[in-house]
Amino acid sequence: MSYHNVEILFVEDSTDDAALTIRALKKSGFTNKLHHVINGAEALDFIYCKGAYATRSDKESPKLILLDLKMPKVSGVQVLERIKSDPNLKSIPIVMLTSSNEGPDIEKCFALGANSYIVKPVDSDNFFNAVKEIGLYWMILNQPPN
Repeated sequence: MSYHNVEILFVEDSTDDAALTIRALKKSGFTNKLHHVINGAEALDFIYCKGAYATRSDKESPKLILLDLKMPKVSGVQVLERIKSDPNLKSIPIVMLTSSNEGPDIEKCFALGANSYIVKPVDSDNFFNAVKEIGLYWMILNQPPN
């Protein structure tokens, strides 16, 4: 698989949530350069070009990271903290896309530098609309730094 010009790194361990999110992004036209990984350890390998991603160029960072909060191996909070503490990566927008609406989770993510925190709607129509809006805002409307 080619990892050139990946625009969205999607980090989600639930196959059902991943399929629903990818389907929503696809319907909105945002999946042509999406890469899905299933845990935080794989996300960090992708970002830092290690392990299975050792041949990926570290010159090409994703334009957006959609990050689940609670995952095995390395949590979303740990991934968020690592990326936002790295001067070379901290400008990448990270949207927490999770089922947790716990106040402490939300506060911690924003304190660590999350750009947005979205609780996954249970209703599939609302979820599709939320994902479509995420793609539209972060991939089309948002103006990242150079």
